[in-house]
Amino acid sequence: MQIGALIFPTDLSIRPDRLAIAMEERGFESLWVTEHTHIPVGRSTPWPGGPELPDMYRRTLDPFVALTAAAAVTSTLKVGTGVCLVAQHHAITLAKSVASVDLVSDGRFLFGVGVGWNEDEMEHHGVDPKKRRATVRETVLAMRGLWTEEEFGFEGEHVRFSPSWSWPKPVQWPSPPVIMGGAGGSVTFRHIVEYCDGWMPIHGRGNVLEKMPLLRSMAEEAGRNPNSIEVGVFGCPAKPEIIDAYAEQGVARVALGLPSAPEAEVLAVLDSYVPLLAR
Repeated sequence: MQIGALIFPTDLSIRPDRLAIAMEERGFESLWVTEHTHIPVGRSTPWPGGPELPDMYRRTLDPFVALTAAAAVTSTLKVGTGVCLVAQHHAITLAKSVASVDLVSDGRFLFGVGVGWNEDEMEHHGVDPKKRRATVRETVLAMRGLWTEEEFGFEGEHVRFSPSWSWPKPVQWPSPPVIMGGAGGSVTFRHIVEYCDGWMPIHGRGNVLEKMPLLRSMAEEAGRNPNSIEVGVFGCPAKPEIIDAYAEQGVARVALGLPSAPEAEVLAVLDSYVPLLAR
């Protein structure tokens, strides 16, 4: 079981480089950061977490800038998006961002992806919310081609470009792990089986352990080895019995939650998690 931590990095919270140093010193495996480009005023999309949207959603740093800062001051800590809102990016520029962070981190990048919940936000990016899953699929498939081929073009419904050169290539071959977020179900699992390396839902949004057999059976039906799909959990409570239950069922990684707060508060929480790492 690998143990990482997830944070909303903002202009008011601990700096990502300071956090990364502290996490590596304490023995954490990975640092995950969220993404929201902006929050539209007068938002109509309900927040899945409750009636009031926390202020940190409005203030989130660019994840690739934050993770570059984190990677630059560490040598073993993995850095990941938890998650990147893929549909709100162009495949060509996102492929370059991911490959660049993987390069400067010497192959320590984990590409957590998701379809997003805030329809107002994605509409500002010209994304049809009803087609966001298809857009994410085509974007990731196009990125995989750019990462692995010397010349590559893509012709889809949502992503199109003629054969092109694109460097750098990622250090990890054939790509950094592509890890899908989301509560999970037959539609999400079909996408994971087709083009992802893992599934990493949020603890408490459905029963992860109950859904794992469906993911494995769908992989087998598609002719894919279920063991090639790594399962992790975001926002896992810092309780040994919960972590152990996940580990016993084959969950490979949990990311504990960190407050979007100043340095002293975050470091205190990190210290409280250290006994879990020692186990």
